Amino acid sequence: MTLAAAIEPEQGLVIVSCSREKLVTTDPTPALELYQGALVPLLREHLASDYQARIRILSAEHGLLHPEDLVGTYDHKLRSRDEAEALRARVASRLATDLRGKALRQVLVVLEPLYVIAAECLFDHVPPLELTLLPEPTDWLSASAVLSRWGWL
Repeated sequence: MTLAAAIEPEQGLVIVSCSREKLVTTDPTPALELYQGALVPLLREHLASDYQARIRILSAEHGLLHPEDLVGTYDHKLRSRDEAEALRARVASRLATDLRGKALRQVLVVLEPLYVIAAECLFDHVPPLELTLLPEPTDWLSASAVLSRWGWL
């Protein structure tokens, strides 16, 4: 068995769910710092900053967030297919720049099913993109296996 060559940061993208657990603050905080649950804290802890920049967080309230986007504490979870479909256009427009990246090859998506509906535009780019979809937003074991294969951990 041969190991695949590590992929550069611009060749990969990680899309994860937001979490109910958030930093309680009155000041807007970078998205990567705000979320305290699901995979976000583990990604913060284990990925170098070049790779952290390739994380996108899907929020029911804000749509697709980049790690440095400033957001405040809120409480909003997708609860219906209609809500997810309404969010889809905002997610697609924000994700379009990433998906047009000529170097992008791999996308790891760790989202609950309703959140996948909001990110359906991803499926329009497979192939040539290789998409790994994990439906459990706390599945660090599977996510870290993918990130290790990429050479990011």
